Amino acid sequence: EARLVESGGGLVQPGGSLRLSCAASGFAFSNYAMKWVRQAPGRGLEWVSSINNAGDNTIYADSVKDRFTISRDNANNTLYLQMNSLKPEDAAVYFCTEVNVAVPSSQGTQVTVSS
Repeated sequence: EARLVESGGGLVQPGGSLRLSCAASGFAFSNYAMKWVRQAPGRGLEWVSSINNAGDNTIYADSVKDRFTISRDNANNTLYLQMNSLKPEDAAVYFCTEVNVAVPSSQGTQVTVSS
């Protein structure tokens, strides 16, 4: 059974950094392009970033470009999102999923950006 477990969220001040992790199991992680999406309170899902299966091609939403970095460790079946220069508008629940999945089924990890 495919499973994705996000972690690394928390409370951070504006301008701070967090590193999110997504542990994958039950499927051939290295065969799949992956993405991070987020959902702020009262808003729909927002795509954040995607990475191809090899990890050498990445794309970002304009809202996070030059601040966030997506990466992956296929040997350890883990996806990452390094988030720097965090802003209050980055506060959301962050989810990882395979790129062709529209709605994530995992729990996500909460990111709160507040002074």
